[in-house]
Amino acid sequence: MKLFNLADSSSNVLPYDGTVNYYGPVIMDVLPFYESLYQEINWQHDQAKIFGKLIITKRKVAWYGDERFEYSYSGIQKIALPWTPTLLTLKKIVEEVSRETYNSCLLNLYHDGNEGMSWHSDAEKDLKKHGAIASLSFGAERKFSFKHKKNKLKIDVILENGSLLVMKDEIQEHWLHSLPPSKKITTPRINLTFRTINTIK
Repeated sequence: MKLFNLADSSSNVLPYDGTVNYYGPVIMDVLPFYESLYQEINWQHDQAKIFGKLIITKRKVAWYGDERFEYSYSGIQKIALPWTPTLLTLKKIVEEVSRETYNSCLLNLYHDGNEGMSWHSDAEKDLKKHGAIASLSFGAERKFSFKHKKNKLKIDVILENGSLLVMKDEIQEHWLHSLPPSKKITTPRINLTFRTINTIK
């Protein structure tokens, strides 16, 4: 049974200073994957340290990988769990479509449109420099925004159910990205961001 569309996206969403390829929906039968991820992943409320204060988010996260990678962001350290069979299947699909390889995955569960992500770059020192980050979406369609750090140019992409977006090259140095909240959205979204952790320190 064919699980995915071998989509092609040679066009760059960004005009300069980095690469974003949006492939649109690549998963053919999204519901079984969505249900497996929702039920089987070890979801935990995310944490962040802001001005020294510990903040607990409504959004839930999980961190998986080839090894027990340590990954730090927002002042919090996480240790990767072993891959589940569902995640390994999705990892293989994403690698084939994007023609990149990944050794880890950060997952986010947004319960509705009230939960989002503020402007940021994925520029943690643990990540491979200029490496690809593949964002696979299940559930509610959400707007994903980019903003150039210098000239403030904004570009929006609607992430569809089962879709794949890949960020790579120097994008993290020049662009911020965010998931804006929306009160119109009342259903959950699960997002998987496959990425590469540096194994050589």
